[in-house]
Amino acid sequence: MALTAAGQNDFSKGPVWKNIIRQALPLTIAQFVHLLYNVMDRVFIGHMEGVGTLALTGVGLTFPIVTIILAFAALFGMGGVPLFSIERGAGNKEKAARIMGNSLALIVIAAAVLTVLGYIFHRPVLFAFGASSDSFVYADSYLMIYLSGTLFSMISTGMNGYINAQGFPRVGMMSIIIGAGLNIALDPLFIFALGLGVRGAALASVISQAVSAVWVMRFLTGRRAEIPLEIKSIRPDRATAAAISKLGAANFIMQGTNFLVQVVCNYTLQGYGGDMYVGIMTVAISIRDIFMLPISGIVGGAMPVISFNYGAKQYARVRDGIRFNTIAGFVYTLAAWLLVVLLPRVWFGIFSDDAAMTDAGVGMLRIYFFGFVFMALQFAGQSAFQSLGDARHAIFFSLLRKAVIVVPLTLALPALGFGVTGVFLAEPISNVAGGLACFITMRMTVYKNIERLIPGPKKE
Repeated sequence: MALTAAGQNDFSKGPVWKNIIRQALPLTIAQFVHLLYNVMDRVFIGHMEGVGTLALTGVGLTFPIVTIILAFAALFGMGGVPLFSIERGAGNKEKAARIMGNSLALIVIAAAVLTVLGYIFHRPVLFAFGASSDSFVYADSYLMIYLSGTLFSMISTGMNGYINAQGFPRVGMMSIIIGAGLNIALDPLFIFALGLGVRGAALASVISQAVSAVWVMRFLTGRRAEIPLEIKSIRPDRATAAAISKLGAANFIMQGTNFLVQVVCNYTLQGYGGDMYVGIMTVAISIRDIFMLPISGIVGGAMPVISFNYGAKQYARVRDGIRFNTIAGFVYTLAAWLLVVLLPRVWFGIFSDDAAMTDAGVGMLRIYFFGFVFMALQFAGQSAFQSLGDARHAIFFSLLRKAVIVVPLTLALPALGFGVTGVFLAEPISNVAGGLACFITMRMTVYKNIERLIPGPKKE
């Protein structure tokens, strides 16, 4: 079977862990910078004089809407990347190109629909998500501008994976760094110097996403791409779109259930604790996002390597990739958990100088992060299912942790006497139960199947 490339673009050559790290490091750096500009939005907003806490709460109320936009980008973007990598590993360039083109077509259609729906229904949706009359002002101001950049956001997020999957992780990194760096520079200018407040933060995000989207499209349509994006490949194909959507459903559900959890959390916290606890949850999610970066980078780096080797029938390398993914993730999440538990006030203080909010938030943060280490098991299992095209298990475990465990607990625990603490307690319970279930199932199914395909003596 012919391989598609040589050197760094051929993931069937060299140590598997080096291929993963080579992909993961630029991806992690890019994600860090991307998160940094999102976090800097919240840091600047949280320190707005006199209104910081309320403004931060308002922006936090838009998280579910931003999440659902990212969910559709993941559905049609990341849903196609493993399929693209498998076909690339098998040497089927034409089919790989068709998968990439269909991803773009689906992203453009989804972006248009989401933008229109967002402008029509934003007011009742924000109040349904837990907005008060005071916090709505800030949520509305932010969202009305942010929605104008939906297409840019979805292209830069959904199509960047195709750059990494072709063995150009540094270019993929720059796609994010360029936009994020611009956003970080524009934030203080728009928020404070021009006095635009939360509208300035949203405007900075839209401009940066537009620049990032242009960079991604310029590379994918240029000469450096091994499999370039061409107009003939963008025509929607029912079978290809269905395959992308089927595998991408796991990513969509993962993001979509985050949307559901954020809505339920904000609504419940508003009822039991008011605006301050909605703000505390905003900070907790922001800190979690920071500490999720390295493990997300490892998983993102491993998936195209595992998929490529699966397509190339290099099953021992597939097994080694899954092993490395699991061990590296577990070691990292253990270290991250210790940092949060030992220094919660330091992390919380980055986002707020409100003493009352910080005092109440430190205890909630420790509860929220308990069991964080089990997220490594969730990621290892989930990424293995997706990398090997096992949509059924990937979808099931995306639903299990959030929709089946977190949401019911978020509603039930406060009513059973735990109050706001119950909302923060639901996350670690789901991490333990969902992570163990996902990893054990992966070991008993796809991992065992891969081991059977490896030549040589079998374990009894």
